[in-house]
Amino acid sequence: MKSFFKILITSLIFISIALAQGQHTIMTYNMLNFTLGDTATRNPHFRTIFSNLQPDILVCQEMTSQTGVNGFLIRVLNRVSSGYAAGTFINGFDTDNAIYYKSSLFTFLSNTPIQTALRDINEFKLKYNSTGDTLIIYSVHLKANEEDSLLRAAEIDSLRKKTNLLSTNSNFIVVGDFNIYDSYELAFKKLLNQSQSGYFIDPLNLNGDWGLGTFAPYHTQATRTRDIGDGGSTGGLDDRFDMMLMSQAMINSGDITYIPGSYTEYGNDGNHFNDSINQPPNGAVSQQIADALYYASDHLPVYANFNFDAAYVEITSFTALIEGFYNGSIMKPDTITVDLRNAAAPFSLIDQAKIYLNSNGQGSGKFYNAQNGVPYYIAIKHRNAVETWSALPQTFTASALTYDFTTGSSKAYGNNLKLIGTKWCINGGDVNQDGFVTVTDLNLVFTDNVNGITGYISTDLNGDSFTEIEDLNIVFRNNILGIECIQPPGF
Repeated sequence: MKSFFKILITSLIFISIALAQGQHTIMTYNMLNFTLGDTATRNPHFRTIFSNLQPDILVCQEMTSQTGVNGFLIRVLNRVSSGYAAGTFINGFDTDNAIYYKSSLFTFLSNTPIQTALRDINEFKLKYNSTGDTLIIYSVHLKANEEDSLLRAAEIDSLRKKTNLLSTNSNFIVVGDFNIYDSYELAFKKLLNQSQSGYFIDPLNLNGDWGLGTFAPYHTQATRTRDIGDGGSTGGLDDRFDMMLMSQAMINSGDITYIPGSYTEYGNDGNHFNDSINQPPNGAVSQQIADALYYASDHLPVYANFNFDAAYVEITSFTALIEGFYNGSIMKPDTITVDLRNAAAPFSLIDQAKIYLNSNGQGSGKFYNAQNGVPYYIAIKHRNAVETWSALPQTFTASALTYDFTTGSSKAYGNNLKLIGTKWCINGGDVNQDGFVTVTDLNLVFTDNVNGITGYISTDLNGDSFTEIEDLNIVFRNNILGIECIQPPGF
């Protein structure tokens, strides 16, 4: 009974998100060498899947021909929900990428192949009809096999040469079958490398060897433990090959914005490590859908939801500096979360946006639930800094607002800032985000330092990707000083 209600709740959540105005779903799916000849055997299973899940954009890998692209459009997508169209298909080396979209929402603009030494990477461009905003989707199917990591890295080099030419506010994502085994692989590091503007962000921020059971909820390949005669992989779910990575602009609050928490490996309940997806019970989908996922492909589809610009107000100029990240001159860029809260107790959360702060601590963010003329407290959250509120509620006028925390301690509620050089900064050290800088935070940093943990982690308090003595010192000082979050009475 518990599994039934979990499935029901999941379905209702998906439906409510899908129907929300301005929110749309993008999906990627490796189709396992799809041909028109699959009509009798696999199409019924695909129809079961897409009857329950109808993305607004679908990007496919392992399509074999224009005939197969047309057949899937007619016999699957438009059989279960009319209004889908297919973008231009380019037949390249080996299997290829295809894109489908709801024509009432999007206009297809172009398909540009990026040639590599192996398969093409395809650059699909779509226009969102309501606003005219352009979305760029890159579809990849990188070289398989663990020993071919350098070939995958070379393919990503070809992709980054393209994305590095895009403007910093471009809305682009890369989806597909990456065949990447862990976050340490060179190809993955190249995708996330922020030394140039065309980098991608992993919204799940998963660090480690993805083949381990601890990452079971994120695995997408293989859906079976035995060979069923269609050429698919066996061995059960144990790899995070299929992913969706996004540009900084799509993580920030902007024209097209990723909705946090919507990223889904469809059908994976986290309890099928090294097992077939349809081995009962499946707590994420019904048995019928689990069976369809099993027989349709050896990969699970991955989807996420995005907000396409609606009416909004904007903090057009926002400035904040984070202790540790700021050296008295420049700041290592990082992302913060900005909450807008009611001006009166209990200070309910009205809206939230992620804002990317550059080396000057400056950024901007859009809010879709806030209104002009209504005062809101601004609250800053950061992965290892102390939550900090504006001294007074702020009001949007003509859909715009500016705020600078760095000009004086009086800009924060309770004067809860630290002077570094000539600028007032947000206090660091709250590693576990409980509102206090305590021995618990110190222990977390100490443990990661001893274990040599690296990467984008909460125990890195100066943004150099390492947990070291400098990070310990920040936590130690602020613990001694009794630094904590200061909020209005009644929160």
